[in-house]
Amino acid sequence: MADSNNIRKTARRPFLMKLFMLKNMPMGLLAGLRVVEFDDKHAVVTVPYKYLNINPFQSMYFAVMSMAAELSSGVQAIALVSEAPRPMSMLVFKMEASFTKKARTRIRFVCNDGEKIAQAINESLKTGEGKTVDVTSTGYDAEGDVVAIFQFTWTFKPKKVKNN
Repeated sequence: MADSNNIRKTARRPFLMKLFMLKNMPMGLLAGLRVVEFDDKHAVVTVPYKYLNINPFQSMYFAVMSMAAELSSGVQAIALVSEAPRPMSMLVFKMEASFTKKARTRIRFVCNDGEKIAQAINESLKTGEGKTVDVTSTGYDAEGDVVAIFQFTWTFKPKKVKNN
């Protein structure tokens, strides 16, 4: 597995990201998720339209799109948590989705909430309390049309230090 402290480098290198996903997200690897852009403010994850990802209606299964949408915000959160000065927990607390068009091409999920995620983590570290943040990931098809909008509520909290 790639060192979690280097998740930024890992996400930008397809082979290392595949190894990371094999260990931590094997279903995402099987679905073909790819991190194609990633910086402090946004991340873009793609998912192919392929046999394993389609439902009986010949569109992409919503659970596959959910994985890609979650990863577009999650990769930002993983990077920031791994760089935090003390161990932190992170978890999706809530998810809502709306679907506006059948997904029948490669879908690109874009999350532009990196700064909001960083702010929530920093506030949690400062107070020692749990902090939630709402983020949005929007899915676009090959024509640039919106096919889905996912809203995730992430929760972050510093872990308690165990005394031996």
